[in-house]
Amino acid sequence: MSSPSFAAFRRCVLAKPTRRHVIKLCRRGRVIHEISRFHQACHNVVLQSRRQRQAIAVRLRRRSAHRAGPWGYHIFRIDGHSLTKNFPTGERINSSTFVVGGHRWLLRYEPNSKVADYIGIDLYLDETVAKAVKAHGYSKLVKREELEASEHLKNDSFAVRCDILVINEFRTEDTPLAFIEVPPSDMHRHLAGLLQTGRGADVVFDVGGATFTAHRWMLAARSPVFNAELFGMMKESDSGGLVHIQDMEPRVFKALLFFVYTDMFPDMTGEEDDDAAMAQHLLVAADRYGMDRLKLICEEKLCKYIDVRSVATILTLAEQHHCHGLKKACFDFLSSPENLRALVASDSFQHLSTSCPSVIKELLLR
Repeated sequence: MSSPSFAAFRRCVLAKPTRRHVIKLCRRGRVIHEISRFHQACHNVVLQSRRQRQAIAVRLRRRSAHRAGPWGYHIFRIDGHSLTKNFPTGERINSSTFVVGGHRWLLRYEPNSKVADYIGIDLYLDETVAKAVKAHGYSKLVKREELEASEHLKNDSFAVRCDILVINEFRTEDTPLAFIEVPPSDMHRHLAGLLQTGRGADVVFDVGGATFTAHRWMLAARSPVFNAELFGMMKESDSGGLVHIQDMEPRVFKALLFFVYTDMFPDMTGEEDDDAAMAQHLLVAADRYGMDRLKLICEEKLCKYIDVRSVATILTLAEQHHCHGLKKACFDFLSSPENLRALVASDSFQHLSTSCPSVIKELLLR
């Protein structure tokens, strides 16, 4: 694999902060929550210094590449600028990883650069490639006093935008010019079109009064349960090719079919409560039909929605459907005495105690 050139680090500029988003808590220097809405995410990081533990909320707004290809940008948003002044020199705050040009990257912010009175930013290649330049950055991005006097710092927050151009190799006179650029796979678009048009469909599902057409071969290939229901001993369809689906909302089954055909999680509404509910319903559906990848995606998304209000419901779901990673995330959240007290005082605690008494016992023993 060719190593990307750090001509890649095209520019790194301060960006004006936009509207604020929800912030979640972290512990022990590890990100434990990430709230995503419209490609925006919030992180809280707790960093340990030699003298004391200081909490700083680090918000990251993540955007995908502006266009397909080797160019893209990333916006790293930092909240709580004033809390970073006492950080040890060289201590860094990491963004989450992001992908541009087929490579994983991350940004590292130095509140107190090794160059006195400056803040620094570095771009890191977060993977192993041959002959890679692993990092490049600016130890003198901007003077702290200039940042604090500028319009870029607002409500103790600012954002840094990093534009990246990945050059996998330089063309010399001996290197022939590439006349053909092979586009990325778009099979998912064609299969989504097949689902939408219903061409060649040979099975109909009735879900709460709504009907959906699909292709047996696709369902059987993607789900062992569908394979058994449509072709095996568990065959549920009647002579008319109609399959009745019980205990599932039509919108959830529609989202399930979309994933079956495209291997992509359906677009979310952007409303936190609705998106969390959809992720919960899809997790149940994925477990029901033996679709492990979709189940893990739902688990990962639900980790972002864990808070005092939702943790009991999500923990119950994780226990009932054997979601070990999601259960661990809930326990991690409840390792905070404050969060645990809030859960015990809530109405949902009684339901959790009744439905999953073993979880309560396990929680108290931790």
